[in-house]
Amino acid sequence: MAEIDLEGTRQALTERLDELQRSTDSTADSRKPVELDQASVGRLSRMDAMQMQAMAQATERLRGQQIDRVRAALKRIDDGDYGYCVACGEEIEPKRLAVDLTVPTCIDCASGARRSP
Repeated sequence: MAEIDLEGTRQALTERLDELQRSTDSTADSRKPVELDQASVGRLSRMDAMQMQAMAQATERLRGQQIDRVRAALKRIDDGDYGYCVACGEEIEPKRLAVDLTVPTCIDCASGARRSP
C-alpha cells in the first residue's frame, strides 16, 4: 500500500469534524419550528420562514451524513483499515483519498464495476 500519513489524515478529519459540529451548533435556531402567529407576521413572511427552515433542515441532514462519513473514516484509521475499500478490501488509490479523505470504497466498487466477494 502507498504510504498514507495517518496522523495528518486523522488531524484533518478531526478538524473537519469539529468544523461540522460548530456549524451544527451555530445553525440550531434556524431549524426550530416556525411561529405561525398571523397577528405578528404576514402570510408571505411565514412562508419565507418555513422555506428557510426547510432548507436549514435539509442542510443539517447533509451535514449529519458528512459527520457520519468523517467518524467512519476515523474509525477505519483506528482499526487499521483506512485506505482499503470497505466493499472489496482492495487498496483505494491515494489520489482518490486526496480528493475526499472520507471515501470508503475504491473507484471500481463505487462505480459498480466490481462485485464484492
